[in-house]
Amino acid sequence: MKTTKTILSLLLCSILFITATAWITASKDRLAVNATKPTKPAPKVQRLLYVVTPGIRNYLGYGGHGIQVFDIDNNHKFVKFISTPGGLLRKDSPSPTGTMKKGIPSNVKGVDVSLAYNCIYISTLEAIQCIDLVTEKTLWEKDYEGGVDRISISPDGKIIYAPSLEKAHWNVIDAKTGDVITKIVTNSGSHNTIYGPDGKEVYLAGLKSTMLNVADTKTHTVSRQVGPFSADIRPFTVNGSQTLVYVNVNGLLGFEVADLVTGKFLHRVVVEGWNMGEVKRHGCPSHGIGLTPDEKELWLCDGHNYRLHVFDNTVMPPVQKTSIALKDMPGWITFSLDGKYAYPATGDVIDVKTRKIIASLEDQDHNDVQSEKMVEIHFSGGKPVAAGDQFGLGQVKKVTKN
Repeated sequence: MKTTKTILSLLLCSILFITATAWITASKDRLAVNATKPTKPAPKVQRLLYVVTPGIRNYLGYGGHGIQVFDIDNNHKFVKFISTPGGLLRKDSPSPTGTMKKGIPSNVKGVDVSLAYNCIYISTLEAIQCIDLVTEKTLWEKDYEGGVDRISISPDGKIIYAPSLEKAHWNVIDAKTGDVITKIVTNSGSHNTIYGPDGKEVYLAGLKSTMLNVADTKTHTVSRQVGPFSADIRPFTVNGSQTLVYVNVNGLLGFEVADLVTGKFLHRVVVEGWNMGEVKRHGCPSHGIGLTPDEKELWLCDGHNYRLHVFDNTVMPPVQKTSIALKDMPGWITFSLDGKYAYPATGDVIDVKTRKIIASLEDQDHNDVQSEKMVEIHFSGGKPVAAGDQFGLGQVKKVTKN
C-alpha cells in the first residue's frame, strides 16, 4: 500500500513538473513573438508647397484665386487647388493696372502658418484670412484699419504682426481670434515684416524710411533702430542668430548689410557685370533677397535682367559667384526647408547645388503658376507638423559657449 502511494505521488509530481515546464516554455515563446513583432511604422511625412494667388498684383492668369498645392517630393507636381472664398475687395480700389472693382479677388500681400492652431493665414490689401489646414475651411476673415501688407507670425504661432498698407502703423493680432492686441506706430510706410526666429524681436521695414525698426515682443514697442541704409528699405532677410540683416533698397541692383546688434551699417554690395534698367513691377532693381538655410549663400533678384545672382556668404561682404536665367521677372525668393530647392516668384524650381531649373509650377490645366507668396508645409498623419518661411531666413543659430 505504501509502495502504491509512493508511485502515485511520483506520478503526480511528474505531471505537475511537465505542466509547469510547458507553461513556462509557452510563455517564453509568446514573449519572443511579442518582442520580434514589428512596430507600426511612423506616418510618412508629406512635404507640400502652398502657393497663394493672386500673388503677383491682382493677376489671376498666374494661378487664379486660391491656393495651389504642390508635392515637393514628386517633382513639384500639382496636388490640389484650395478655394479661398474670401479675399474679395470690399470697395473699388486703385491699382497699377487701373481701378479694381469691388467684389473681385484682392492682391495677396503675405502668407504664414501657425502650427499651434493648424492654420494658414493670408493677408490681402484689406484683410487677413485664417484657413484651417486640415479641413481647408475659412475660420475667419477680418478687415483692419489701414489695410494689410506682408504679415509675419511668432515662432509659437500665437501672435501676428500685421503692417498696415504702407501707412503709419503695425497691428499686433491674436492669431486664434484675429483680434487686435495693440498697435505700433512708426510713421514709416509699414510694409515688410519678419518675426525673429527666437521670438524675442520683430523687424519692421517701411517703404518711407531708411531705418529698420526693431520691436520688443514682450512690450510690443520699438526698442531700437538699425541703419540708416542708403535709401528706403524694400525686401530684406536676417540670419538665424539675428546678428545680420541683408536689405534691398530703392535704386540699387544689389543689397546692403547691417549689424542687428549694434544697429550699424556695414556694407553696400553692387551686382557686377549687369546693367540696371527698368522693371515691370515694384520700381526696384533688386526686389527679393534670401539666404540658403545653411547661410553659405545669398540669392538676389534682378528684375530687369530676369536673373538670380548668387553670392558667397561665407565671407563678408558677400562675393558674387554666378547668375541664373529665369523665364520671367523675379520679385521674391525663398528656399525649401532642407535647402535643396530655391523658389523665385516666377514658378521656376531650382536645384540649389547644380543651379539648374528642374521643374516649373503648373496648375491642373498645365498653366504657369507664379506668386511672391508661398510657404512649405509638412504633414504627418494628416496634420501639419512643420512649416518653412516666406523670407529666405538663415537657419544657423548662434553657438553658445559652455
